[in-house]
Amino acid sequence: MAKRVFNFNPGPATLPFEVVEEASRGALEFNNLGMSIMEISHRSKDFEKVIQEAAADMKELLGLDEHFKVAFVGGGASLQFAMVPMNYLREDAFADYIDTGEWATKAIKEAKLFGKVNVVGSSADKKFSYIPDLKGITFNPGAAYVHVTSNNTIEGTEFHEFPKTGGVPLIVDMSSDFMARELDHKQFALIYAGAQKNVGPAGVTIVIVRDDLLARGKDKIPTMLNYKTHIEKESLYNTPPAFAVYVVGLVMKWMKKAGGLKAIEKVNREKAKILYDAIDGMSAFYKGTVEPGSRSLMNVTFRLPSEPLEEAFVKEAKAQNLVGLKGHRSVGGCRASIYNALPVDGVKALVELMKDFAKRNG
Repeated sequence: MAKRVFNFNPGPATLPFEVVEEASRGALEFNNLGMSIMEISHRSKDFEKVIQEAAADMKELLGLDEHFKVAFVGGGASLQFAMVPMNYLREDAFADYIDTGEWATKAIKEAKLFGKVNVVGSSADKKFSYIPDLKGITFNPGAAYVHVTSNNTIEGTEFHEFPKTGGVPLIVDMSSDFMARELDHKQFALIYAGAQKNVGPAGVTIVIVRDDLLARGKDKIPTMLNYKTHIEKESLYNTPPAFAVYVVGLVMKWMKKAGGLKAIEKVNREKAKILYDAIDGMSAFYKGTVEPGSRSLMNVTFRLPSEPLEEAFVKEAKAQNLVGLKGHRSVGGCRASIYNALPVDGVKALVELMKDFAKRNG
């Protein structure tokens, strides 16, 4: 490879380079089988070991026990917006949702196709620039479940604590901060996350379901959209996205080698601090778009004094091998996605450019 850029893309996102190297070898030949991981049968013992180890390593890293089951499915988090209510929201029931951004809004839209939805908290009044205060939210004890989006990729906000829902199952879309920090993951009855932010390539979605919620699922739904199908068949009911699952497994090994979620979180907090401190320290030129108490560890959003300056900044950054800094088309501005595999040096390089650019254009 002629060069390795610092990749700030929001997803598909940067992967650990040693994982990319190992995956490239597996794409040529796997386990001395004379064929690649993309060619072997998903029913073979070789692939069964890949998918079982990926699930086991993930549960180990998350601190989950035998009451939690992992499934690897397709369709991205967008399909989960519909699968969650399809499995757990009956027509005569209701669910509580907190609306904190574009993806949460889309999840709410899908859920309304299956039952009643109570939006018990929202930050739409300030363009989703903050996470609602949980103390001001009343959750309904009769709800089928409570749904939150833990990190809002577009808006750059993140839940730093989660609602206490009592006996009501807590379901979380964790797509853009999955496995980025230490949490009590046992508090969630269901976690879903597209792999392409922190744990692998696009094409596979992780679903983790707790036994008690799994048992509550409806039966009269399409087989492929039933969580029980994928759990009971250990993600092998149909042909899974084998290469993507293989890479997820490699990332799990990389995370264990790195010291687990505690070590990963420490580095993530260091990166976030460096970047937020730079934005705050140059506030006459750069403006953070999120209230400080709601800032994301993963997606740092900011504006420059004008859109032409933002375009020039993104263009100059790309010329310096800092790619993917353009904000989402729905909100504009700039966004640096600093996922697990983005090195500290990448953030430092970005900050140096920000200082120089502000000096020349401020």
